[in-house]
Amino acid sequence: MQYRNLGKWGVKISTIGLGSYLTIGTHVDDETSAECVKVAFDGGINWIDTANAYGRGSAEEALGRILQDYDRDDYVLATKVWAPMGEGPNDSGLSAKHIFEQCHASLRRLQTDYIDLYQCHRPDPETPLEETIRTMDMLAQQGKILYWGVSEWPSALIQEACDLAEKMNCRPPVSNQPRYSLLWREPEEQVFPTCLHNGLGNVVFSPLAHGVLTAKYEPGQPPPEGTRAADESQNKIMMDLYWTDEILTKARDMAEMAGDLGLTAAQLAMAWCLQHPAVTSVISGVTKVSQLEDNIKAADAEIPPDVLEKLDEMFPGPAQSSAP
Repeated sequence: MQYRNLGKWGVKISTIGLGSYLTIGTHVDDETSAECVKVAFDGGINWIDTANAYGRGSAEEALGRILQDYDRDDYVLATKVWAPMGEGPNDSGLSAKHIFEQCHASLRRLQTDYIDLYQCHRPDPETPLEETIRTMDMLAQQGKILYWGVSEWPSALIQEACDLAEKMNCRPPVSNQPRYSLLWREPEEQVFPTCLHNGLGNVVFSPLAHGVLTAKYEPGQPPPEGTRAADESQNKIMMDLYWTDEILTKARDMAEMAGDLGLTAAQLAMAWCLQHPAVTSVISGVTKVSQLEDNIKAADAEIPPDVLEKLDEMFPGPAQSSAP
C-alpha cells in the first residue's frame, strides 16, 4: 500500500480507501461488511469514507458497530453532510443548524468522539458560504472534526471557499471528492487545477464507473442477474452515463491491455486514476471481500507510458473531446 498527504496537509491516507455507498449498512450485511473492513485494514487501507445520507444513517451505524474492534488512532474516518435527513425545512443543506445537528448525529451513529474529515456532500446555494465555513471552523475548534472538505463542488466555488476562509481567518477546505474515472474525466479541466493551486487533495469516487470498467458486462447482452447493473434500485446512474455497447466494448479492450500487464481491468482503471497529480486516493466500494482484495493491488500497480497513451486515446479527456 502507498500513502500520500491529503493535498498539502499533514494527514496521510492510503491511495485506496474503503467506501460505503450502496454497500456497508445497506446492500451488504454486517458480517460481510466486517470482513471487508478487516481485509481493508490488513491490506494497508487506513481510511474509510461514508455519509449520513447512505441508507439515512444505516451505513454510519454499521460502521460504528464494526469499528469498535479497532484502535481509533489507526484509521482516518470521513463522512458527509448536506443531503436530506428528515422532512423538516432545516433537515438538509449546509446551514449552521443542519451541519451542527448532523455532526452530532453522525458522531452518535459512528460511536466516535471526532470525525477526521467532514465533507460538504454537495453545494448549498441557499446558505451563505460564510455560514458554512464558520460552522466547520467552530466544529474543529470544539474538537469534533479535524479537517473539512467538499464533494462535487465546481471549481469556482472551491476557489471562493478557499479565499473566503483565508479572509475570515478560518480553516479552509482540505479536500474534494469528485466523480473521476476513465469514463468521467471532467475534473481534469477546471476542478483539478483549482485543487492543485490551493493544496486540496482529491479522494475520487466511482473509479470503476459503477463497475462498468471491470469489464464484467458484455456488449449487446443484458446484465447478469445479481450484478449492480441488473438491480433497478441502484443502477440508474450507471445506465444513464455508461451503458452503451461502445463503452462496454472499450472496457473489454481495456481488460485485454490489463491482462498483458498482469493486472485486472479494475486494477488498471484504479491505478490510472492515481496517475493524476491532483488525486490523493481512490475510493473502493465493494460488495465482496474478493473485490476488495483485487482493488487493493491497484495501489502498487505500475502503468507503462505507452499504455497510458493508449488509454488516453481510448478514453479522451475533456480537452481532447472538445478539440476540432
